[in-house]
Amino acid sequence: MSGRTGATIPTVVADDEAPALDELLYLLKSFPEIEVVGTASNGLEALKRIEELEPDLVFIDVQMPGLDGLRLIEKLHEDKAPVPAFVLCTAYEQYALEAFRMEALDYLLKPIARERLAVTIDRVKRTMLEPEPAAASTVPQVRKLLIRSGGRHLIVDASDVIYARIEDGLITVAAAQAEGESNFKTLEELQASLDPAVFWRPHRSFLVNIHRIREVIPWFKSSYQIRMDDKKGAVIPVSRVQTRRLRELFRL
Repeated sequence: MSGRTGATIPTVVADDEAPALDELLYLLKSFPEIEVVGTASNGLEALKRIEELEPDLVFIDVQMPGLDGLRLIEKLHEDKAPVPAFVLCTAYEQYALEAFRMEALDYLLKPIARERLAVTIDRVKRTMLEPEPAAASTVPQVRKLLIRSGGRHLIVDASDVIYARIEDGLITVAAAQAEGESNFKTLEELQASLDPAVFWRPHRSFLVNIHRIREVIPWFKSSYQIRMDDKKGAVIPVSRVQTRRLRELFRL
């Protein structure tokens, strides 16, 4: 993937129904930001493609033989593997609640309309690609953050935040002297309230203070991880779409 040019999002598409797979691939050709790097026709094949190709985005059918889409996401979490963003595709509405519990980026009902897919791609771009310049933001930057830890409500300087992560819908903030849960609902909201010149989203599940990165760790297939300078030395994955930004930051 190191040969890619421009801001594209490496993507895997998985569906056990060939006509549905072909139709989605055809629709995705209309969106230059999406780079389909692999396909799969069942859940186990999809898992293999994700492990091999390490995409940033996966479109996957909920019901597939061998391993369904929801169970595939659970398995990646259980294995502590880097988890790409998922868009779940299905003909059945009843899976929507479970999809968002698994933090799926979106949920598409078949047959997929191009107009609805465009909404999904816009959401993907807002989540994964570089945000708009700070001058375009109308959200005031905060100087202090409140975090909850051990029954206490602690106030920390925004500049002391080392990183934040979201897991199971909860945001945890690690600061220089404390760690606890934030009252922000999404990483997007937290990021919008902080200095965009300092805080960077290397992965959809993490927000980091670039001044508190201790080490850049070469990883598989020209990818990287970063180690933060908190007490635990947290290691954070860098998504492929953000590798270019990492290279720019540290002249790699």
